[in-house]
Amino acid sequence: MAASRRLTQFALVMTVAAALAAAGCASGLGGGTYQRTEARRTMTVQFGTVESVRPVLLEGTKTPVGAGAGAAVGGLAGSTIGHGRGAAAGAILGAVAGGLAGAAIEEGVTRRQGVEITVRLEGGSYLAVVQEDEGEQFRPGERVRLLRDGGTTRVTR
Repeated sequence: MAASRRLTQFALVMTVAAALAAAGCASGLGGGTYQRTEARRTMTVQFGTVESVRPVLLEGTKTPVGAGAGAAVGGLAGSTIGHGRGAAAGAILGAVAGGLAGAAIEEGVTRRQGVEITVRLEGGSYLAVVQEDEGEQFRPGERVRLLRDGGTTRVTR
């Protein structure tokens, strides 16, 4: 019985470690973060002046990894309750509760602070861009450049 409990605890620790590692792999959404596929692509550059900056919250990722890891951990933990049918019911309830908790944990761990930057372009039009706050601290009146590739727009200095 003790060996079975150690195996369950080991599986629990490994599952949580895998979920946290996967959550840590989430890519950044800031102005200075590029995906590998964006290398050597042409971008349009526009210049403008920052009109306003406000903090926003970028929701975290919602992948099957968090829910799956939570369900596995919850199922293992629930299966240790009772014997026979009680263990099976505990495993099912534990998996459901663990899946919900795992999804919530993943979303919370990967949530990021962001900024909404409103820029007045040289032609007089306005554009607002939301990106992860990487500590650049844009200020109203500051001259910036906007980089566009057809799907992504980022504000940089």
